Amino acid sequence: MVKVGIDKIGFFTSPYFIDMTELANRRHEEPGKFLIGLGQKQQAVIPPTQDVVTLAANAANKILTKADKDKIDTVIFGTETGIDNSKSAAIYVQALLGISKHARSFEIKQACYGGTAGLQMAVEHIRLHPDSQVLVLAADIARYGLQTPGEATQGGGAVAMLVAAEPRILEIEDKRSFYSDNIMDFWRPLYRRDAVVDGHYSNNVYIDFFKQTWQTYQRDYHCNIDDFQAMAFHLPYTKMGLKALRSIVNQSHHPERLLAQFESSRVYNACVGNLYTGSLYLSLISLLANSETLQHGDLVGLFSYGSGAQGEFYSGRISEQFDRRPLKTDMEAMLSKRQKLTISQYEEMYQAGLPLSGGDKQFDTASDHSPFILEGRHEDQRIYRQN
Repeated sequence: MVKVGIDKIGFFTSPYFIDMTELANRRHEEPGKFLIGLGQKQQAVIPPTQDVVTLAANAANKILTKADKDKIDTVIFGTETGIDNSKSAAIYVQALLGISKHARSFEIKQACYGGTAGLQMAVEHIRLHPDSQVLVLAADIARYGLQTPGEATQGGGAVAMLVAAEPRILEIEDKRSFYSDNIMDFWRPLYRRDAVVDGHYSNNVYIDFFKQTWQTYQRDYHCNIDDFQAMAFHLPYTKMGLKALRSIVNQSHHPERLLAQFESSRVYNACVGNLYTGSLYLSLISLLANSETLQHGDLVGLFSYGSGAQGEFYSGRISEQFDRRPLKTDMEAMLSKRQKLTISQYEEMYQAGLPLSGGDKQFDTASDHSPFILEGRHEDQRIYRQN
């Protein structure tokens, strides 16, 4: 069987962030509640000149060549921060990037699971059509509202993955397990910009779904935890993944190895925050870039979760061609260039953006030097520009 998986991967987030200690102090909370209890150090703040379309386009722009754009025959966009109830965000990105108009483009929604659904669809497509390529996008802006219990788990960004045969990063195995149930742990009605969440309930469901999918995977594929060199998790905040790992790590003869790899996998998430569909894949980037012990051929487990709810556990092997150094250099350069906002500046930026009530809006774009930006809205149409 042809090897299929992630050939290229890119990440983009806002050039602005806040410090979680400063947020805790402003909210009259102990900083340890955010730094240790949640495992978060910083949080990306998305300006009004960026939305999921521009975030995804900027992420993909970092990895795609002209040859890639000509070869891509499918664009799949996983998001729960949709910009339209009808038209997909994928169509906008396809046009902004100049991807072949002969490609299929569509959007997938199932809370934070959409990116994984898109990745698995892409893998199956390449197995049938090994000469083609698929662009998978996972982009979101996590919002719970100012001075709410969920405020400390906000953030945003985008991951772009080019899926192809003979991949140079991660070979996706044809092994996966699922678990789903109709529950109300997190949702966002059409009339709200901010999500509604039952935090404690969602935490419990997340761990339950992880155990369900992990146990099914073990049973179906006759494996054990020590077959895996590392595990990557959906990380709306990094402590959540650690709780899930701790629920099974006693099954391992080498628990310290898995725990050390987890620390590598949460470095960037702790500095960016929650990006919903992209959170698992930012964690994967963090693992690949920061682990000094992963080797070619090592098996990595991946747990994806989307509230409402859908869980999936699947596996991949590090490609023989993988080199972590360019990925680490790019990530650290981007994160180091960000500007720290005061809490007052963050609050002002948070409340900017396109109003749900409609109407024309023109943004001041002078300070956003990203390759792709959102200029505003005119006659109910979003206006995008390439710098």
